[in-house]
Amino acid sequence: MNPETPEEAKEIFNKTRLFAKGLKNTDVIVCPPFPFLYPFSRLNYPKNLFLGAQNIGSEVRGAFTGEVSVGMIKNLGAKFSIIGHSERRAMGETGEITRKKLQAAFDVDLTPILCIGEKERDKEGNHLAFIKNQIKESLSGLQKKHLVGIIIAYEPIWAIGRSYKEAMTPTDIHETVLFLKKVISELSGKDIADGARILYGGSVEAENAGAMMEYGNIDGFLVGHASLIPSEFSAILKAADLKK
Repeated sequence: MNPETPEEAKEIFNKTRLFAKGLKNTDVIVCPPFPFLYPFSRLNYPKNLFLGAQNIGSEVRGAFTGEVSVGMIKNLGAKFSIIGHSERRAMGETGEITRKKLQAAFDVDLTPILCIGEKERDKEGNHLAFIKNQIKESLSGLQKKHLVGIIIAYEPIWAIGRSYKEAMTPTDIHETVLFLKKVISELSGKDIADGARILYGGSVEAENAGAMMEYGNIDGFLVGHASLIPSEFSAILKAADLKK
């Protein structure tokens, strides 16, 4: 629910799209609150910058007051949508709802960014079982053709909002990515797992972005609070762009 005004939103977006023009290896997806999607869609921006939604409704149409359908999002020029964000799950969204939203997105060629992540880590490895179950609940029953190039954003909830010093280490991220691909391979096949793009979200800042990209075995970031600070976000984009 940030920023609050159209003026603030446009200022942040304008600075982001100007910086995006200079990137050579990186795509930038901006997912603003719903009210800002339409005015952003009227602007010109570089080919590597895309609009996305922060959420979509699980139903295609009908009497669901307050929901926003995939068709509405698609007609506003969005190409992507975040689905299953930890904050949505905290509000009661289940794995079944997440799967329905994924299917709704696939049906209109809207590319989903599926969020998964544990609330806490433990030495016994129970958090890995939690992550595995999230993936299974979200992807089970979906046609394999839709999962080609699936984007999964791993966001360890315990790390969100902390300083970069308390974020996951690149080594831990690398190991988790290997685990995610193993789970996807078991569920949907090695070809789907090899083509999956894994993003990391959880206290991503300019100070740790470069090391995460270089050693974390990730394809990019899901950036939260830092995306509202153009100078900070630009530094993260620069770090991502160095990985070829």
